Amino acid sequence: MKALRNYLDKIKPNFEEGGKLHPFKSLYDGFESFLFVPNATSASGVSIHDAIDSKRIMSFVVIALMPAMLFGMYNIGYQNYLAAGTLASASFWEVFFYGFLALLPKIIVSYVVGLGIEFAWAQWKGEEIQEGYLVTGIIVPLILPIGCPLWMMAIAIAFAVIFGKEIFGGTGMNIVNVALLTRAFLFFSYPTKMSGDDVWVATGKIFGLGNDLPDGFTMATPLAEIGQNSLPTASVCDMIYGFIPGSVGETSVIAIALGALLLLITGIASWKIMLSVFLGGGLSALLFESLGMTAIPWWEHLILGGFCFGACFMATDPVTAARTETGKWIYGFLIGVVAVMVRVMNPGYPEGMMLAILLMNVAAPLIDWCVVERNISKRQKRVKR
Repeated sequence: MKALRNYLDKIKPNFEEGGKLHPFKSLYDGFESFLFVPNATSASGVSIHDAIDSKRIMSFVVIALMPAMLFGMYNIGYQNYLAAGTLASASFWEVFFYGFLALLPKIIVSYVVGLGIEFAWAQWKGEEIQEGYLVTGIIVPLILPIGCPLWMMAIAIAFAVIFGKEIFGGTGMNIVNVALLTRAFLFFSYPTKMSGDDVWVATGKIFGLGNDLPDGFTMATPLAEIGQNSLPTASVCDMIYGFIPGSVGETSVIAIALGALLLLITGIASWKIMLSVFLGGGLSALLFESLGMTAIPWWEHLILGGFCFGACFMATDPVTAARTETGKWIYGFLIGVVAVMVRVMNPGYPEGMMLAILLMNVAAPLIDWCVVERNISKRQKRVKR
């Protein structure tokens, strides 16, 4: 690492004012601060020093996403080989590498488009490159169906990064989750590529791996089957393990739980938000089950679709979530309630987690304001006594 540090110090003058590579100063600063904690300190004003900075936090979140991503790659291949009836004769690595090759272009496009815009924006504004897209770039491919075209994904990412993040001031200033805004843009602009039964399974060979499935091949997700007033054909074990059609990173409860555990151990994610999302979702699902409005047991709502992934990785986004301790309970609880309510009461949209989190992102400042004002009111009454 010392040799790398010396090399960076050696080439740094080229990126300073007057250097031949000055137009790429923001790019250099971004890589330098990602590899090493900056030595610069505040010259004035109040500053708080911590053992971990935002880039290191983002790195932990990316690591926490790895189990869901790796399982998602395997499940892409699993669904293709299962649909073709060749799963029994395929090796683990055949199945996995097919999924890897299917997902890799989406990850590349996500980072090229998103980081490209951030680099260009930072250079234009003369600012440092911000690190927020490090996490968003990996989440976006995981919350989309594998059948989503790359060009649609690129347009949606550009829209979300520019209009959902940069115009608000960049990382830490956005009011809604950028990855979910990407998904919302795709859902409302290209609904046939984000829902239905023909977008969840990869249908063609890749470098000789996988199988060519018939044109018009379809396979419904368990939530789609529920929306069509039929019981899911998948077993509960398949739902928990993740061997079901769905968005790439959202199917495996176990893989998501492993990542969530890391976030909780490191203190990066709020356990209050996670727990309250499941409490809100569970209680509302139990109510709907008691009223005969849902065909599945209440707890199945918590393991299907994007509920677990949203609760662990997107509802807990510290930028867009509530920040007061009481507000976190309210914010998470309402996400769970709204998500299940959308699922049960709107058959045309069987997955409600995206809309629930986006709605609560917008409401989070109001929730915090109400909590603070109530606290102030209580203290004022106490003083008068």
